[in-house]
Amino acid sequence: MNKPMKRGTICVQAGWDPKKGDPRVLPIYQSTTFKYETSEQMARLFDLEDSGYFYTRLQNPTNDAVASKIAALEGGVAAMLTSSGQAANYYALFNICQKGDHFVCSSAIYGGTFNLFGVTMKKMGIDVTFVNPDASEEEISAAFRPNTKALFGETISNPSLEVLDIEKFARIAHNHGVPLIVDNTFPTPINCRPFEWGADIVVHSTTKYMDGHATSVGGAIVDSGNFDWEAHADKFPGLCTPDESYHGLTYTKTFGKMAYITKATAQLMRDLGSIQSPMNAFLLNLGLETLHLRMPRHCQNAQAVAEYLEKNDRVAWVNYCGLPGNKYYELAQKYMPDGSCGVVSFGLKGGRDIAISFMDHLKLAAIVTHVADARTCVLHPASHTHRQLTDEQLIEAGVRPDLIRFSVGIENVDDIIADIEQALKA
Repeated sequence: MNKPMKRGTICVQAGWDPKKGDPRVLPIYQSTTFKYETSEQMARLFDLEDSGYFYTRLQNPTNDAVASKIAALEGGVAAMLTSSGQAANYYALFNICQKGDHFVCSSAIYGGTFNLFGVTMKKMGIDVTFVNPDASEEEISAAFRPNTKALFGETISNPSLEVLDIEKFARIAHNHGVPLIVDNTFPTPINCRPFEWGADIVVHSTTKYMDGHATSVGGAIVDSGNFDWEAHADKFPGLCTPDESYHGLTYTKTFGKMAYITKATAQLMRDLGSIQSPMNAFLLNLGLETLHLRMPRHCQNAQAVAEYLEKNDRVAWVNYCGLPGNKYYELAQKYMPDGSCGVVSFGLKGGRDIAISFMDHLKLAAIVTHVADARTCVLHPASHTHRQLTDEQLIEAGVRPDLIRFSVGIENVDDIIADIEQALKA
C-alpha cells in the first residue's frame, strides 16, 4: 500500500507482520529469556550495538509488536509498554528529570497522578508546580524555572473532563525549551492525536479504552521524535551526555530520533523493571483491534446520556464536552471533531449524600474503581479515587464533592438511560 493506513486499519493490521508459515495472530512470547549462539552476540546486545531480545524485563517481541501498533496509531516514531498507566507517567518524566529538577503540570489530572507528582516524586527531589490549564499563557509561563524540564497535561482530564488546549500548552513548553507530555487516555488516538497539535510525548493508561474489557492493567509511552534534545542539551544531560552505565554511549548521538524511547527502555526499564507482561500485551492487542469500532459507540451513547441528564430536573449540573453549552465545547470540536470519550460527569440536587444513594440504586451500571471499558460503570471520586485529597485539593483538581463519574459503555443506550431513570426515581 502506497498511502498511509487509516487508523481503523492500523488497529487491526499494524505491529505484527507475519511471514510465510508464521502465526497469523500475534503470538505470546511467554519467555523470560532468549537464546543466542555465541557470547559475543549476547555482549553486543548488552552494549546496545545490536537490536534483539535477551531478557523480557527490558523487551519482549509480543510487547514490541503492540507498542509498535500504538506508536503507529499516535503517529510517533517509537513506543514502550509499561506495567500500568502510572508507571508510564512516572517513566515519561523520570526519563528526563533527576533530583533537583522541576516540571510544570496542569492541575486538572487524575488523582493518582496528582499524588505521584505532588507527593512521591517530590520525595525523590523532583519538584512540580500545578497550574490552572485554563490560565493565560503568561500565567502558566510564570510557573517555569531555570530547572524546569517538561510541561504535562491530560487531553481530557479524569474525572473533571476539562479539555486541554494542546496548541497553547505546546507553545508554552517550546518557548521554554522543554517537551509537552500529554496523557491521551480518554480520547485515545482514534479521537485525538496530540502530536498533530504540537505535543512531543504521549502517555496512555492502556488499562482503559485501549484494552477496553477491564482485563489487563498497562501503560504506554509514545515519542513523536520531533523534540530536538540536542538543541537544549544543557537541560537534558541524561540524553545528550555519555551514559557511563553503557560505556559512555550518548543516546542522542547514537540513536537520533529513537533516543528518548531507547533510554527509557535500556536504562529505566533495566533498573526499575515495570514491564508489561506478554500475556497482558496480547490481551491489549485484542482490545486495540476493535478500538476504532468501540470509541464511536462510547461517544454516541455518552452524548445521549448527557443530553438526557441535561433535561432532567433532578440533575444539578452536567459536564460533557459534546454538549453545545459546555465550557469546552469549542476546544473539543477543534481537537476531537469526531467525538471525545464515553465519560460523563454530573451532580444531583441534594449534594454528596444524594449522589451516593443514586449510585447504590443503579442496577446495570456497576460501582467500580475502573473507567472506560465496554461496560457502563460509575464512581464517586471524592469518596473513592480522590479520597486522599483535601477539599482544597479536590477543587484544585476540578473535582467537586458531588461529582459522579459515569463511564458510559457500549450497551444499548436505551437500557443505560432506563437504569439512570429508575435510580433517580428510587
